[in-house]
Amino acid sequence: MNIANPLASEAMIENKTFDEIAVGDSASLTRVTTQQDIDLFAVISGDVNPAHMDKAYADTDMFHKIIAHGMLGAGLISSVLGTKLPGPGTIYLGQDLRFLHPVSIGDTITATLTVTEKRPEHGDLTLDCRCTNQKGEVVISGTAHVRAPKEKVRRPRVELPDVQLSRHERLRTLLARTAGGEPMLTAVAHPCDANALGAAVEAARAGLITPILVGPKAKILKAAEEAKVDISAFLIVDTPHSAASAAAAVDLVHKGEAALLMKGSLHTDELLHAVLAPDSGLLTKRRLSHVYLMDVPTYPRPLLVTDAAVNIAPTLEDKRDIVQNAIDLAHVMGIEMPRVAVLSAVETVNPKLRSTLDAAALCKMADRGQITGALLDGPLAFDNAISPAAAAEKGIISQVAGVADILLVPDLESGNMLAKQLIYLAGADAAGVVLGARVPIILTSRADGERTRMASCAVAVLIARERAKAAQTAVGV
Repeated sequence: MNIANPLASEAMIENKTFDEIAVGDSASLTRVTTQQDIDLFAVISGDVNPAHMDKAYADTDMFHKIIAHGMLGAGLISSVLGTKLPGPGTIYLGQDLRFLHPVSIGDTITATLTVTEKRPEHGDLTLDCRCTNQKGEVVISGTAHVRAPKEKVRRPRVELPDVQLSRHERLRTLLARTAGGEPMLTAVAHPCDANALGAAVEAARAGLITPILVGPKAKILKAAEEAKVDISAFLIVDTPHSAASAAAAVDLVHKGEAALLMKGSLHTDELLHAVLAPDSGLLTKRRLSHVYLMDVPTYPRPLLVTDAAVNIAPTLEDKRDIVQNAIDLAHVMGIEMPRVAVLSAVETVNPKLRSTLDAAALCKMADRGQITGALLDGPLAFDNAISPAAAAEKGIISQVAGVADILLVPDLESGNMLAKQLIYLAGADAAGVVLGARVPIILTSRADGERTRMASCAVAVLIARERAKAAQTAVGV
């Protein structure tokens, strides 16, 4: 006895030829309107009309009608024609639609198409088009004109691709927080290529910094020519080479002639060597460490990763400073009580894995007030740190597991790989800054996009402003 598989027809897509279609035949398709529909339409069409991209318009009739026209009118009706009636091989000739009722996000819209006329000469059809919402109200009506296929087609249905949209709203919000303030004098060490110089000029145009360009003047002018940027308004401090550029830039900050330090086209370790010099005037009791502020599209909150650029194999004492630097940055970002996941390969203490012992010690240090301003837990594996489901599966009961704001990595190698995986595989944007000195140090990379470079500058500006505010409060100003 043969039993038909009810799912078999759903797995196949089959058309109706002109000869198989009769006047009165109909087909329908139902879809719930979502915010992603609007976003996808904007990406595909390039239409960023604020009437449907700006949340302020969310309750307006214009907003609703644009959704109906953009997504439902041309999209849902077209989908019925292309997959059901007539189906594959259909040529869309034209349409005449009228928008009768607003469509809101969350509405369930059913598009029903009915054949009203057949014209054998070319195999053309006219179809009545009607879209109704969950209340039965007609929101769109009109007609479509198509040329029906002559040959029969039946083939496996192609699954729709998974699409992930990335807005990077967190970095935009970060940049917005810096708007309106005075640009900060920034010593840019050795901006001698188009990329490094361009980053400084971009930040200046955005009103974040006023660059002081420290390096060989001839090379800086050549870089400006290559980048096609005007640097006539900026002070240039002429130096013979990159080491001298780093020392001179640090000296400007030491003397109070610049409030921030920014890396140009020299190596990071060359700049930090100048910062770490005993007479630099920039050292504090804290160890220098790098923090990535990451905007990961698949993670529901900002994520700080440290240290992925400065400390190669940090000791327990180093990690105390590294995590405290990240906590202080989280406070500046508006995270009042950041949750710190101290990462390892496992979530249990193993004497053979030093990272698990360090994690346990750091948590106890936090209990004893040696680390302040955050909740710490560890050791935690990466999945347990960022996934509530993974933490629950392992039976981990924690205020940090699954919802971490800060990831403290065991060493530079693991941190660097983690950060780059998030950037290149998860589409994250990452703003980088070095903390622990008297001023934040802006690090940018040749691979950074404009938004990332701007965000790195914005982070440093916010830190400097917060420190200035705290200093004024301390002296009663």
